[in-house]
Amino acid sequence: MLGNLDNDVIFKKAFTDKFVLQCLVKDLFGVTFIPDKVETEKRFPMKISYIDFKYDIFAQSKDKRVIVEIQKVDYDYNFDRFLLYHNMAIAELQRSSKEYKATKVVYTIVVCTGKYVAKERNGNAIEKDVLFHHSNLFDMYGKEVDVFGHKLIFLNHHYIKAATPEAYKDWLNLVKESIKNPENPAINLKNHGVKKVSELIDFEHLTPKERTESKNRHAAESAKIAYKEAAQKERDVEIATNALLEGASDAFISKITGLTVSEIQALRNAQL
Repeated sequence: MLGNLDNDVIFKKAFTDKFVLQCLVKDLFGVTFIPDKVETEKRFPMKISYIDFKYDIFAQSKDKRVIVEIQKVDYDYNFDRFLLYHNMAIAELQRSSKEYKATKVVYTIVVCTGKYVAKERNGNAIEKDVLFHHSNLFDMYGKEVDVFGHKLIFLNHHYIKAATPEAYKDWLNLVKESIKNPENPAINLKNHGVKKVSELIDFEHLTPKERTESKNRHAAESAKIAYKEAAQKERDVEIATNALLEGASDAFISKITGLTVSEIQALRNAQL
């Protein structure tokens, strides 16, 4: 039985492993990454920013030319926030002239364990399995000029498609199955990185301390999620109530709030 990768303890046990990091970066970005130092809860000096950034997992290559950071996110899908995290890791490279001149590349991986809440600027819902942000230059004809090379990627297992490339799908399925089907996960064990994770987070291989911490963390996370869901439900009911007073239809209210028609009808009857 697998531990759930939406749990902080299990997530960090899986992705702080150097072999797993090497395989993950190879599959996602197609580059060879040999981790040296791997840190959790990484913070940069406050002189970089007044904002206290914290990275779940932060690793550098042995040749000090590649930096990989991994963030796990449950319900807060503020893309701007993770772009800032990514940019802060880039800014950290410029603290000294020596580091500034070195050819370093920052790869940021954001693993989403819930559905996207954020929307596009035009209001459309975001339902994508993989999203990329590349920091590079392009000429007037759209040809990429590889100067910076920094990359930010968002992974969300809720939107796996038939066309999702196998390398990405392997890791997306790993996250999904660890959460939805941990007792009998349908994952690609031919992928060496995925297989290693499955071994690391198997409950038989967890220490008693890790088991206890993961259970405690899961209970706290579940309570937090339940609180947020209750607060959202309360806001939806308030919006629906006001919309009913304005004469909006049940179908329209259901669309903007997510409440069922029967729930809206009950609110309507309560107003009579």
